[in-house]
Amino acid sequence: MKIKEIVKLLNAKVYCGEDLGEMEIHSACASDMMSDVLAFVKDQALLISGLCNPQVIRTADMMDIKCIVLVRGKAPTADMMAIAEQKGIAILSSEYRMYSACGVLYANGLIAGDATV
Repeated sequence: MKIKEIVKLLNAKVYCGEDLGEMEIHSACASDMMSDVLAFVKDQALLISGLCNPQVIRTADMMDIKCIVLVRGKAPTADMMAIAEQKGIAILSSEYRMYSACGVLYANGLIAGDATV
């Protein structure tokens, strides 16, 4: 699924990474605990989170996550956007709650990072 499709499905606002719309995302994870994200080892992944601080971007970078969706309409901080732009990570924001955002994306073909689930 391309980032531009995720934007459309979640009616998301793009805060950074407008030029990454054609990038393919193959799997997703959702968490507010970055330690859980660190246990998730997949590249080309989407992170769905309600946590809004620079650590989210740093964690995404370490895990080769190329797109972050902030849920519940949260907006990234200036620090988050600066790091994301430097690292080539898209930041989106959606009014959906985390569970609903996951459901919409899963129902439209985006798989979980763990193929056993």
